[in-house]
Formats: sequence, structure tokens, C-alpha cells
Amino acid sequence: MSKLKNSYLLTFLGLLLILLTSCEGMPGGDARKNPPDPKLRVKKNLEEGKGFRLDNALKGRKGKGGDFMFASANELWRASLDTLDFMPLASVNYSGGIIITDWYSDGSNLDESVKISIRFLTNEVRSDALDIKIFYKKCNQVASCKISQKTGPLSAELKKEILNKAAVYKKQKKDKNFKEYKGKVSAQ
Repeated sequence: MSKLKNSYLLTFLGLLLILLTSCEGMPGGDARKNPPDPKLRVKKNLEEGKGFRLDNALKGRKGKGGDFMFASANELWRASLDTLDFMPLASVNYSGGIIITDWYSDGSNLDESVKISIRFLTNEVRSDALDIKIFYKKCNQVASCKISQKTGPLSAELKKEILNKAAVYKKQKKDKNFKEYKGKVSAQ
């Protein structure tokens, strides 16, 4: 019987060793943004909604599926859709990370229209997260049209507007998830 206990113990220790060494390649946090004291780190993470709380995990989960927010959780995605809400959308693919509008004309000049394509390069709210392309279509009366891609101030203004809205959404999400940590924190 003691040989069986020893083999279970060795198996457990072996699995524990494998699990601990496999965590080696995981990305760490930025030491400049996190306090060195573990109790303060726990407090900060829980207040920002990054921690795991048993009271939230057990609250109202009987008979329900998971909580899915999909694209509404991505601040850049929401900000882009809100910014382009006046334009008809031709293609919207969250998993592919692209929004393409249909041709749009404001009515002042029916011979000219614009189409916007936004490709998401990352989910982080930063200036290089979006690739915005703007296409212009100019037609004459006989319906021969010329389509061209232009870079200019409109693309930069659009990116600025989206990033500003995304930053506001991110702050609102952070404020909403903030819960004061009521545990004890030792002052050193």
C-alpha cells in the first residue's frame, strides 16, 4: 500500500513541476505600473475588475449560460461604429476586424461619393491600432466614374475622433468595473 501512495505522490509532484515550469514563458506585468507589495497589487487588480471573486462567480448562475458581450466590449470597435453611424455599412466583420461603409454622398454633390474602410490592427486603444482608407468616387453625367484612394486630413480627423471616443469608453468601463477593495492592506 505504501508503494501505491508513493507512486501517487510522485505523479502529483511531477504534474506540479510540469505546471510550474510551463508558466515560465507567460508575459509579466509592467513593474512601473504595479506596486511591489503583493497586497497592494491584489487591491489594485480587484478594484480594476481584473481579479476573481467568488461572490461574483456564484451569484445568479443557476440555469444561465455565460455572459457574452462580444464586440460591445471592444472600445475601438464601438467608437468606430458610433463615428460612422451616419453612413450605410456594406460589410462589418468583427472576427475579421474590418468595417467597410457603402458609397455615401451628403446630397450637396450627387456626382461625388465617399467610401471608408477601417481595419483593426490591435484591440488596444492607441494611434497605430487602426488602418483607415478613404475612397472617393467622382462621376460625370454619362455615368463614367473614377474611383481613387486619397490620404489627407479626413483620415487623420476620423482616426482622432475614433481614438477619443474609444478612450472615453475605456475610462467608463474602468470606472464601472471599479470596486473598492475592503481587505486589509498593511502600510509599510
